[in-house]
Amino acid sequence: MMDATHDPALRSWVAASEGTEFPIQNLPLGTFSRPGDMPRAGVAIGDQVLDLRAAGELGLLPEDLAGLVAGPVLNPLMARGRAASARLRAAVSALLAAGGRGQAEATRLLVPIAEARMHLPAAVGNFTDFMVSRDHSARLGARKNPAAPLPPAFAHLPVAYHSRASSLSISGAPVVRPNGQRGEADGTVSFGPERRLDFELELAIWIAGENALGRPVPMREAGDRLFGYGLLNDWSAREIQFLEMVPLGPFLGKSMATTVSPWVVTAEALAPFAAEPAARPGEDGPVPAHLRGAGRHGLAIAMEVWLETAAMRRAGDGPARITATDFAGMYWTPAQIVAHHASNGCNLLPGDLLGSGTCSGPEPGARACLAEIMLEGPLTLPNGERRGFLEDGDAVIFRARAEAPGAVAIGFGECRAEVVPAPEWPQ
Repeated sequence: MMDATHDPALRSWVAASEGTEFPIQNLPLGTFSRPGDMPRAGVAIGDQVLDLRAAGELGLLPEDLAGLVAGPVLNPLMARGRAASARLRAAVSALLAAGGRGQAEATRLLVPIAEARMHLPAAVGNFTDFMVSRDHSARLGARKNPAAPLPPAFAHLPVAYHSRASSLSISGAPVVRPNGQRGEADGTVSFGPERRLDFELELAIWIAGENALGRPVPMREAGDRLFGYGLLNDWSAREIQFLEMVPLGPFLGKSMATTVSPWVVTAEALAPFAAEPAARPGEDGPVPAHLRGAGRHGLAIAMEVWLETAAMRRAGDGPARITATDFAGMYWTPAQIVAHHASNGCNLLPGDLLGSGTCSGPEPGARACLAEIMLEGPLTLPNGERRGFLEDGDAVIFRARAEAPGAVAIGFGECRAEVVPAPEWPQ
């Protein structure tokens, strides 16, 4: 639902917030710290972050909401559900709006984002990774079975697996190339550093509220469980993954690292960018009845992947964009993901993280991982370098932006990580 916080005419007293990823119409949430301080909740506005704990201590936020953002993670706010996050958004918008109350006090609570150390927004108890792109699934599936490239269940449900929460890292943290077992061309299996390290461009979906164990979440309630969104790099060790996947699916090929962007763009902020669910091919049949939802429960988010090599950094060159796609084209929506996840009575908890799965589109330039890009041969970069898979020193950068007619465009901030060499195996 759109309200006054989405008004395109709304302006902030924070200098230079207009035209940035974080205008007053966005107000994403995160947790940050400065040297010597404990992590605390904050809201991004332009190139600044507003200290929410300090704002609450000064009485600039409603008392009940101030207690929810006084700690080092957003779980207490997430636990209170969408109504609480909507009230917080309205209060912060009023505080930061030009001519609003409390400007003199709030000015002292701004910290330059460049000086803030960002942390994971929530304590994540569970992380589930999905598969929402028909194009991604069909491209890679065709290598194994051109006659039936999609998993048998793909048209019936959002395919997923339970991934590793403990190896989640915030944007900026390095990713260590893993060691593991790899299948060789002659049929033998070797052990050593992964030679086909890949990225996967995904949407991070943060959960609000909680359903009791045994109680499903129907589609009419699924939207209320969507706290907000970010960007997620589901790093993939392809050699390790391909050897281990049959019959139980990914394990060590995925569990070594997942990078998450620091800012949570709330579901309220994305209301102007709701989209109709993507059309289904006729041969797939209708959406199962329990996953049908009324209204625009898709999202129009333009997503990009940029690659920066060590040679680019040494030369002072900027990164090269290698992928441009849009989440609006994904086969399953976030609400359908939530409804399916809880359809068996699984209890989703505040701060749970869901990965959308690789967000590839139908165009050649919308392939959102190197395994897909490599189907047409190695990638040639503007400086002449070629890449099959990632090399040590490569930095992968995700960016995203939501735009719609009559709305102020908003961004997500970067999800970035650099690959560092595998450790030597202990003797």
